[in-house]
Amino acid sequence: MSVRPARAAAPERIADVVIVGAGAAGLCTALAARDAGADVVVLERDAEPAGNTALTLGMLPGAGTRFQREKGIADTSELFLADILAKAKGKTEAGLARAVAEASGPAVEWLVDCHGVHFELLDDILYPGHSRHRYHVPKGRTGMEMEAGLLRAARHASVEIVTSALVETLFADEDGRVSAVGYKDREGAQRQIGCRALVLATGGYGADPAVVARHIPEMAAAVYCGHDGSKGEALVWGEALGAASADLGGYQGHCVAAGPNLPLTWALVIRGGFQVNRDGRRFSNEMSGYSEQASAVLAQPGGTAWTVYDKRCEEPALTFQDYHRVLESGSIVSADSIEGLAQATRLPVEALRASFAEVETYVGGSTRDPFGRDLTGNPPLKPPFLAAEVRGALFHTQGGLAVDTSARVLHADGSPLPNLFAAGGAARGLSGPSSWGYLGGNGLLTAVVLGRFAGTSAARLAS
Repeated sequence: MSVRPARAAAPERIADVVIVGAGAAGLCTALAARDAGADVVVLERDAEPAGNTALTLGMLPGAGTRFQREKGIADTSELFLADILAKAKGKTEAGLARAVAEASGPAVEWLVDCHGVHFELLDDILYPGHSRHRYHVPKGRTGMEMEAGLLRAARHASVEIVTSALVETLFADEDGRVSAVGYKDREGAQRQIGCRALVLATGGYGADPAVVARHIPEMAAAVYCGHDGSKGEALVWGEALGAASADLGGYQGHCVAAGPNLPLTWALVIRGGFQVNRDGRRFSNEMSGYSEQASAVLAQPGGTAWTVYDKRCEEPALTFQDYHRVLESGSIVSADSIEGLAQATRLPVEALRASFAEVETYVGGSTRDPFGRDLTGNPPLKPPFLAAEVRGALFHTQGGLAVDTSARVLHADGSPLPNLFAAGGAARGLSGPSSWGYLGGNGLLTAVVLGRFAGTSAARLAS
């Protein structure tokens, strides 16, 4: 990864907008740029585009959509903004958060109405931090389905997608204007393409252990479940061009089933499930958020915990294909009694029995949870009891290049670089400086909305 002088470039051709990366951010950028009439080329390192998008559940939050109104859900961008700022404890860029929240609902409807990408409203369970049901999901509730829909839309819009194209070099003038991109093609040949505007949609830095250890040391021992191409190229190129970065300590964590390292949906916890460590004891407020729970689990003895739930908790989880993969892996244990569950999980029976009893008093409201969780809306767990051993995992980073509300990359003084844009994991997110600021869906939210901003703005600049 390097930046070389523009005079060293010899591009074979020039495109209005060149995009590096074909996940949700890159493809939404491409769709928006094509809508604006730009000639667009997407360079994707993999033979089959996927990115972090394909590894998600495809849950895209959007406020004030017709899908919400059809189900009687009153939501506004102001409510969404308040949720974003509350989760991030006010430690995110409020102007960017406002612009993204306001554009979130229109972006969902744009993908559906203009580009045929299917979404429906997820209204059976409310995730931590959201005050309204605003997740829009593909029918199968997988990121792979969302990525496939975006790829179909891009191809229908005549977006040129060059796969197996490993971008290694940017060519730029002294003022930071990028004039060309150098990449290695599927045969290993060095190629160059010129650009009037460049958009970085390369993901974050989660696949580089050294950078993870530097910026989020609490996750250095975490399982990494993101895309292996997220190696922080945008940060390297941005720094070389004089760009600023922001919130590099922000990330999305999650808990994965130990063994197969498959994500265990938080729907199990939301309906009354809880977590205990190897000593059979609870150790946190599980409803603070699934992202910060990852580091809480890593801090427990052995770096693992058990998620305990019942059939009622499992009901919404069964609508997710990823949960069926966990079931098929044999990671879920079941027992008709607490004693049987202790035996199946190898947890101390007295401690596990005490944890069940304590949670039941919190459910009944006779005592308050010392960790601050409100469990009064859920009935006590009933046999058969279910449990899965989990580990803390890093899914994707949330810090990146500083951008404005047009997705233009910024210098430290706030002035924009001449023709460089960033979206998705390559750009700063809305989660602030740590995991506790991550509101569910923030990753796809900034991928889609900042991608749309970047595509529109890049096309306008190129013209």
